[in-house]
Amino acid sequence: MITFEPLWRTMKEKGISQYKLIKDYKISTGQLDRLRKNENVSTYTLDQLCEILKCDLNDIAQYTSNQDNETGSHQ
Repeated sequence: MITFEPLWRTMKEKGISQYKLIKDYKISTGQLDRLRKNENVSTYTLDQLCEILKCDLNDIAQYTSNQDNETGSHQ
């Protein structure tokens, strides 16, 4: 599972708000909503965010195995 939890930390560290992404960088509210919900976003959007925030992909997204997220997994 891909999560975008690192994005919010990176934005805070860089002093860039969601409002600034929308108004100054033309990131759509729909894209931000998908990011908040850890839903699918395009690699274009990820590239834009890396460029805006001057960061690496791992600063905005994190992979976690689905098995790590399951409780009571079968063994």
